[in-house]
Amino acid sequence: MTLFRNKKILIIGDVMIDSYLFGNVERVSPEAPVPIIDIELKQDKLGGAANVAANIKNLGGTPILCSVIGKDQKGDIFLSILKDMEIKTDYIYQSEHRITTVKTRIIGNSGSGNHQMLRIDEEIKTDLHDQNKLLSLIDSVLEKETIDCILFQDYDKGILNELNINIITEKVKSLKIPTIADPKKKNFAHYKNVNLFKPNFKEFKEGMVKEGLNIDSLDRVALLENGAKILHKRGIEIIFVTLSEHGIFISYKKNNKIINKIIPGIKRNIVDVSGAGDSAISVISILLGDLDIEKIAEIANIVGVMACEEIGVVSINKDKLMNEISISNIILKSS
Repeated sequence: MTLFRNKKILIIGDVMIDSYLFGNVERVSPEAPVPIIDIELKQDKLGGAANVAANIKNLGGTPILCSVIGKDQKGDIFLSILKDMEIKTDYIYQSEHRITTVKTRIIGNSGSGNHQMLRIDEEIKTDLHDQNKLLSLIDSVLEKETIDCILFQDYDKGILNELNINIITEKVKSLKIPTIADPKKKNFAHYKNVNLFKPNFKEFKEGMVKEGLNIDSLDRVALLENGAKILHKRGIEIIFVTLSEHGIFISYKKNNKIINKIIPGIKRNIVDVSGAGDSAISVISILLGDLDIEKIAEIANIVGVMACEEIGVVSINKDKLMNEISISNIILKSS
């Protein structure tokens, strides 16, 4: 079978630029006890939902990105990067009511390797002012494109909210397009009746507190299993909870029985955790429906650690991933 088919994935959510300033640190400022960094390199990369789009593109899929950015210079840079990667910009709206989200990381080398010294965030996190414009863009996508999967890529920056999540999920229900939610704290409880739900463990714990679970009285496995019951009652079919170095917890129904399992993590040299979740959800969205749930989780584990082996947000290399899958002896079979 072809592992990564050219699926069209509609990604709805918060996009941003991940900007990096690299330089050397050799002295301390005379003005304050802070290091001085001499900048040697600047890089602007796709971040947030756009990084997911970049990963899907690298894996052989076709990302259709739908979001709102600022009508500003950073927004123009963002669109330029998308065009350079041959990712459609047709469904990105530049609004006068927002700024383009930029996360700038300053990476210094003081002789013992590169280390992040500071992060500067430029963003607006209030709910989207141009609500109808976003919904209109999504209608346009669904009319013009044959979509294989819809991915809600949520970073709590205001693009997604309870109202538009409900409108979109209700709209696509009749189209029978699989839906995946990668949530953050604010909208955690608003994703109902999606096919797959993928929080990380921190987001999962925060969500379960709001659901009334006393997380301090439960060990990790009990918390995951009790939380999964609540999420299944919300109409969610498959649950993936990423557990960092401990792997991925999965919960799904098979033959009218709920299967709970932890797919163990892979021990590797972790350099930077930025973008690991983005890489994992990219693989999950492409493979959903093509592979057994447990096999998808095993491959998601692999891409997660691959993303953590390099500094900064990186897109997964498909050939390298295929080699890693081969080394791991994962037996691939259709679901």
